[in-house]
Amino acid sequence: MERVLDVYKRPFDPRFPVICMDESPKQLIAEIRVPIPASPGQTAKYDYEYRRCGSCNIFIECEPLAGTRTVKVTERRTKLDWAYFVEEIANRNESAEKITLVTDNLNTHNPGSLYEAFPPDKAKALWDRFEFVYTPKHGSWLNIAEIELSVLAGQCLNRRIDNIEIVRKEVAAWQKFRDNKKAKVKWHFTTKDARIKLSRLYPTLHS
Repeated sequence: MERVLDVYKRPFDPRFPVICMDESPKQLIAEIRVPIPASPGQTAKYDYEYRRCGSCNIFIECEPLAGTRTVKVTERRTKLDWAYFVEEIANRNESAEKITLVTDNLNTHNPGSLYEAFPPDKAKALWDRFEFVYTPKHGSWLNIAEIELSVLAGQCLNRRIDNIEIVRKEVAAWQKFRDNKKAKVKWHFTTKDARIKLSRLYPTLHS
């Protein structure tokens, strides 16, 4: 936890960008009956019945100090999907000397995924571009990308969508809107705060 918090204290430096990455499934759901649109004095009405149309996966990466993010919608959340997304992050930061990537401990988020996706020399070169910083178990709330995912869900995906292409279109529009605003997440939680508010995690404070 403290390692992640130390990373968040670093000043903005395009040579050493700090990027947070997360992913989340999105259920694809179709309406059984046509919704009744909103009218003066009445909210829109949706039938409680629906039809499941499978699911998709949403990858998101954001650079909190730059106010930018990239969202990619995939059909699956396999090791290969993650590896290709990491490659895209590296390509978007081609001039960076080292990319710090904050992510969680999901079993696909490891070097082996890169070696499954790419030839060994490319996998090694790609892995060397990054400094991977993992949030602790049960500590995914430390990942700023999780906050971005929450904003995405609340502003864009909080309704029934039955088609992955519609999800992609909506997500792309949201990303453009939020990037144009240079919307940033202001992180205030520090190591000092953690040692007070989460003192139970520090055995020596109770000895």
